[in-house]
Amino acid sequence: MSQAISVRLDDEAVRALTKLEATGLTRSEAIRLALVGAAARLNDKGSLAREVAALETDESDRTEMLAVADLMERLRAPR
Repeated sequence: MSQAISVRLDDEAVRALTKLEATGLTRSEAIRLALVGAAARLNDKGSLAREVAALETDESDRTEMLAVADLMERLRAPR
């Protein structure tokens, strides 16, 4: 059985909903998909560990991370 609800969306949520709708989903489909997906991720205890492991093997991400760290170090005030 379907249940209608009312929500207030902040600017970030509106932008996210707009992106989902741009894929061809209806507003209701996009919201249902996002809710079910968020709940599934909460239930998947290993998902964060897998995401971290994937990022650790992503060479472009690691290169960018090191470049940002280097930039931050160079911008740091002298001691």
